[in-house]
Amino acid sequence: MIVDTMATWHRVAKNHDVEGLHQLIDEAAVFYSPVVHSPQFGKAAVGQYLSAAELIFFNDSFNYVRELHGEGQAILEFEVEIESIKVNGVDMIRWNNAGLITECKVMLRPLKAVNLIHEQMGAMLMAQTPRTIK
Repeated sequence: MIVDTMATWHRVAKNHDVEGLHQLIDEAAVFYSPVVHSPQFGKAAVGQYLSAAELIFFNDSFNYVRELHGEGQAILEFEVEIESIKVNGVDMIRWNNAGLITECKVMLRPLKAVNLIHEQMGAMLMAQTPRTIK
């Protein structure tokens, strides 16, 4: 079955659906974090990072403000306020013919936001939150 990747991505984000997110990630996926130097490889690692990000980013102020789509890829610009800091970022997503995410790269600005996210993601990942995808 071929997945409608962007429709599923938006549904997962809106509903905070960690299991739906897990089902959207390819086994060989790679994640490029704005706060971790090396890429994260494999469904489990990518799922863990994206699950933690979901808990941090997807609050009531989160909003995608622009989307660019191409064949098997999309760039989604977002805005969110976290701890009174206005965060602007971009999700760059690629998927395979089955619609499963093979690559996700996140970029953030300003530096104050990057520092905040680095702190929060580190704490979230170290705590091994129960919502982490296995």
